[in-house]
Amino acid sequence: MNVMKLVFYNVIGILFLLVFSVSFVEAQGQLQNPLNSSFSSIPAFIAGALKVVVMVALPLLALAFVYSGFLFVKAQGNPTELGTARRNFMYTAIGAILILGAWVIATLIGGTVSQLVG
Repeated sequence: MNVMKLVFYNVIGILFLLVFSVSFVEAQGQLQNPLNSSFSSIPAFIAGALKVVVMVALPLLALAFVYSGFLFVKAQGNPTELGTARRNFMYTAIGAILILGAWVIATLIGGTVSQLVG
């Protein structure tokens, strides 16, 4: 099969799907928001998504801090292993600050926007 024919048939198929999907939406009447009504605005959705990320990340951060402490104990004064343990602790602390800081900033922005709008 020629490449041009293949491209032509794909374009026709995509156009057919678009027309069919638009007619299906018109038959339904209107689009409905699939999200919860408390997430109907963009700031509320971002705050909710970051809250979920924080809820998932906190146990992982706790495990990362425990592992970092284990690396410090395992090092037993060895300078190269102590350097690895310090680097691991530093990266874990930076990750915790980034995740919690993003959540705090999103909460502050969401509160500010709701005060301005409301």
